[in-house]
Amino acid sequence: MAQSPTQNYILLPKTDMRFSAESLATSTRQAFSRLTVDTHLDDVLDGDLSSQAVVLDTTRHSGAKLVRVAADELPDLRAQLPGVRIVPEVFYYPQRWMQEVRNKVKPLQGQARVTVKLLLNDAKTGNPIADAVVVAFTNFEQREGEQATSNAQGVVQFRNIGNRTLDQIYIYPKAGHWSFWKQNLAIKTNDIITLQPVKLDYRDAKTFFYPPAVTGQPAGKGVRVGVIDTGVGPHPDLTVAGGLSTVTGEDSSNFADVDEHGTHVAGIIAAHGTSPTGVRGAAPEVELYAYRVFSQNNPGASNFAIIKAIEQAVADGCDIINMSLGGGPSDDATEDAISFAHENGTICFVATGNDGRQPVSFPASYSLSLAVGAMGRKGTFPANTTDAPNVQAPFGTDRKNFVAAFSNIGPEVDFIAPGVGIISSVPGGYAPMSGTSMACPLAAGVAARLLSASPNVLAQPRSAARAEAMIRLLAEHVQSMGFGSTFEGTGMLLV
Repeated sequence: MAQSPTQNYILLPKTDMRFSAESLATSTRQAFSRLTVDTHLDDVLDGDLSSQAVVLDTTRHSGAKLVRVAADELPDLRAQLPGVRIVPEVFYYPQRWMQEVRNKVKPLQGQARVTVKLLLNDAKTGNPIADAVVVAFTNFEQREGEQATSNAQGVVQFRNIGNRTLDQIYIYPKAGHWSFWKQNLAIKTNDIITLQPVKLDYRDAKTFFYPPAVTGQPAGKGVRVGVIDTGVGPHPDLTVAGGLSTVTGEDSSNFADVDEHGTHVAGIIAAHGTSPTGVRGAAPEVELYAYRVFSQNNPGASNFAIIKAIEQAVADGCDIINMSLGGGPSDDATEDAISFAHENGTICFVATGNDGRQPVSFPASYSLSLAVGAMGRKGTFPANTTDAPNVQAPFGTDRKNFVAAFSNIGPEVDFIAPGVGIISSVPGGYAPMSGTSMACPLAAGVAARLLSASPNVLAQPRSAARAEAMIRLLAEHVQSMGFGSTFEGTGMLLV
């Protein structure tokens, strides 16, 4: 008889994140305590579970367990562990705007090959640009087109779009250059498109609204911020005080970035470089902790990795946790972890998501999250970048300010922050990125600066009262930008 497909599940207590002596019957508690990594459930429980049922990971001795179980074995597992919640493992994704465009192209078939050569817009060198992702839409409305990546000579090989006028083209280079966007672009083989280099003294939206802290200003000193993301660094503008990887089966000591996203997010908060040779975050004196929840082989972060990271960030004494991720279903385990942080005096900033004015995604939609949407400002990014299509009403009291077209909205939004064309650190250099992923750490970094100037709040015992005092403090330093509460919550944090 064929075995049923397996799925991963998280075992949780009825309430909270950890099992206590009072939360389970003695027999269940004794069995649960024996569920360590690589233990087969059938060796511990009295049921008739197959060899497929095994413990994959655990947070702490009395904490949650990640198990692999066949679907048809769930009734038996529930019967053997009464009083234990069984929650499916689900996944969440970085909220960088580029991912949304790349994921929506529908490949064409059977057309002629076209080569487009991309070159750096540098009068001295004219160097080719390698590893740039190019998304060419022949019909943007239907998302028809093709995606390719430039080689070491800057050449992009399109096999299907043919010699035709592109409806829209999006180009996303690696570190050192602005993106490129154009409508109604007629292309033919060997055309050259030049990209603008990034200058680190450029006045992007972050530095427009939040000029770098000067000597003597509170800049996050005494505040610990945990970044739950794709990892952080290495980068010369970032000093990581501690952290770990919570990805099941990976080296827990390796929290280096497996992408670029986490380093960019961390730089927005805590980079300590100086223009024009480096970048500076909103709170360069914070103690930065990195928790990698994404692996190299999976674009999504497991809710188990996330709850494990939140629990560790609380144990490490983080005052603020930043989560620039979302897009998965509502999940009891993640809600419990955010509640656990709140009850232990830690507040969680979460990106609202990049679904184009759709409802706020989870976990930002959870009531104890501080949900951050993205805004931009005209003139803080070059006109021909991929940020140009994100200029969309509503416009603010200052008509140059706008809510990013990608930013999710709703009554759950708490704050808005600049998230369009933000220059920050990436492994190997610097790059601009956009998304609620960028707005979220900017709000978190400004919050760290505000808390740094309020030692009486930081000195409170780590409890829910402390978290609530921190949130009340932030409420005293926020200003409406004129977008309306559905788009901006209470507004933008000010220092």
